[in-house]
Amino acid sequence: MKCPFCRSDNDRVIETRTSDDGIVIRRRRICQACDRRFTTYERVEAVNLSVIKRDRSRVPFDRNKIRQGVERACWKRPVRESQISELVAELETSLEGETEVESQKIGEMTMALLRRIDEIAYVRFASVYRKFNTAKDFSDALVTMFNE
Repeated sequence: MKCPFCRSDNDRVIETRTSDDGIVIRRRRICQACDRRFTTYERVEAVNLSVIKRDRSRVPFDRNKIRQGVERACWKRPVRESQISELVAELETSLEGETEVESQKIGEMTMALLRRIDEIAYVRFASVYRKFNTAKDFSDALVTMFNE
């Protein structure tokens, strides 16, 4: 593993943890060259999963797209990086065994997981995912959220 700071490939693992669901292994490492610490995540490579888009086209599942959308929704919110990683890992775990999944299902699952972490991030994500155009769209989402 190359150090993200000095690019040296001489490091040592100082701590290893598994996620709650046991799917992801988190490793804290220390670079032997520059003495800085960094974290890596290890996971089993998923089987090729295709996402069926709204226009019925198919694209490969990309966990980074989910992560980027969640990170944007959580911008300036008190959400830790580890919570985002766990959310993405939980989503991937729930999709295991699938060969194709509709993008709407992924979006709904992501919103449900995000809602447990941060309600504001949930509304932000929903506003993009559901294409809110007016303040009434936001209001309707909030009313639905409070009534559930």
